[in-house]
Amino acid sequence: MCGIIGVVGDTDTVSTLLSGLERLEYRGYDSAGVALVRPGETWRARCADGTESVAALRRACDEAPAGFRSGIGHTRWATHGAPEAINAHPHLDCSGHVAIIHNGIIENHTELQEGLEARGHVFTSVTDSEVLAHLIEEARGRGLDLLDAVRDALGVVRGAFALAAMDATESDVIVAARRISPLVVGTAAGVTYLASDVPAILDRASAFYAVNDDEVVRLGPEGFRAVDLEGAPVRLRQLAIDWDLETAEKGGHDDFMTKEILEQPDALRATLLDRRRPDGSITFDELRVSDDELRAVKRVVLVAAGTSHHAALVAKYAIERWARLSVEVDIASEYRYRDPVVEVGTLVIGVSQSGETIDTIQAVREAKRRGARVVGIANIVDSSLAREADAVIYTRAGLEVSVASTKSFVAQVAALELLALRLAQLRQTLAESEIDALVRGLGAVGTLVEKALGRRDEVAALALALLDARDFFFLGRHVGFPTALEGALKLKEISYRHAEGYPAGELKHGPLALIEPGVVVVAVATDLALHEKLLSNLAEVKARGATVVAVATDDDETIDSVADYVLRVPATEPMFSPMVDVVALQLFAYAMARGLGRNVDRPRNLAKTVTVE
Repeated sequence: MCGIIGVVGDTDTVSTLLSGLERLEYRGYDSAGVALVRPGETWRARCADGTESVAALRRACDEAPAGFRSGIGHTRWATHGAPEAINAHPHLDCSGHVAIIHNGIIENHTELQEGLEARGHVFTSVTDSEVLAHLIEEARGRGLDLLDAVRDALGVVRGAFALAAMDATESDVIVAARRISPLVVGTAAGVTYLASDVPAILDRASAFYAVNDDEVVRLGPEGFRAVDLEGAPVRLRQLAIDWDLETAEKGGHDDFMTKEILEQPDALRATLLDRRRPDGSITFDELRVSDDELRAVKRVVLVAAGTSHHAALVAKYAIERWARLSVEVDIASEYRYRDPVVEVGTLVIGVSQSGETIDTIQAVREAKRRGARVVGIANIVDSSLAREADAVIYTRAGLEVSVASTKSFVAQVAALELLALRLAQLRQTLAESEIDALVRGLGAVGTLVEKALGRRDEVAALALALLDARDFFFLGRHVGFPTALEGALKLKEISYRHAEGYPAGELKHGPLALIEPGVVVVAVATDLALHEKLLSNLAEVKARGATVVAVATDDDETIDSVADYVLRVPATEPMFSPMVDVVALQLFAYAMARGLGRNVDRPRNLAKTVTVE
């Protein structure tokens, strides 16, 4: 979750580091810091002021001496050690010459620290990361250069890391390494950059390169060279970056979340673009699994987390109905710890917006280890998930900055449902005429989303009317259930109101005990096949004093009998409805959060990309 940036050879090092950290703020953080080095001197500043830490750091850097051409910067999301300045990165060794920044967790830090302290090292923080500075210090003391010292340190640590290290006695060098946590290198004339995400250096570097697991990179003003942990040379793969800095900015909107909600029709259309051959067959250019392999699939397992998990739940209904395959959906963080059964013919689909979600990466690795074929659904080209999977389908939603995902959800559902139709096509479980109608219907969803977005003012007025409510229950049946889960997640993420999502049929199995006056029940009521059952559920909560809000189609004339408020959306094929219905719930959560004065782009305690288990 931490943000990393580094630069060697820059004439304006402080400005580069600070502007890069500002572009990494969307990852979520609670402290920030920089370290600058020049021959024989390391200068450091750290601040712990929540999501205002980078602004505080900018003020602290007014005191930075001139003449530094190399430096590293970091935004921290606390794991080990409280979010205090003493635990903020960069960390120094005992000499004050070695500075390190780290994203991830060193799992054996306790035993390493005990050994280091026994050998005389003094620790100044309570983080796991500081052991890296002292391990590098020891290796340097044995005469190793910085590159080999980092390799030596990584030979004894266990865990995940994206690491950058500097030493004032080798001041024109940064050494970086990665295991699981993302890292990229950028180059320009006479300057070399390092970052955890491309946007941090997008306006400065002219070429970008991905660092893979267990690769160590030495950056200097003249460029970089990379080796593996054994010291053997490796080549970094150049990335194809097809977006510029403007796409990472708000585009005139108040916040990134507004921009990204409004981009959903375009995200859908881009995800669906050019997915059919002239003969009508569905194609994925990035799908490196043969048709015969897909025909042979006997069971599908989807692994994902958060919003991506809700998209995967929608896909379960689509794949089972259309392709007639048994489908299981797993919370990614639980998958590898339950000793999963992977049989011949198991297809595992990992879903992640960033393609860097650590739980999902580890889940697909476990699936591959057990013999499954793996397909990744990701938004970021050349992400870790894309590289780990046997095949990848890109959602083409464009850069998503706001911590709360919006356009990624609709793009993931579209990509997964298109995959479901391809499976049905190969397995001949639907007639070609049915597939053709469904694909054309899927292509029309973007226009329906535009219509739903046109009702922003109505949704905002409702949110303001319910601003004082503190407890919300979101209900749905069939694909309305994962939509309800996503609506509840959006509300709790950005408004900090208590919100829970349930299958409507589960009301009598416990949740009904919590319904009383003042509670708001939000129902996804667009599935006419289950409409009567849902109306009965709403009558139950209304009889107990709940305020009922229903998401219903424009032509639904019966919902008014049980709902206090109705959010209208265009009708569509039920399997496509989550992509339309969720818009009303996104807008509702957004308006609630803004009405309560929340920072919708950077909700407290959360990060955009979860890179720590």
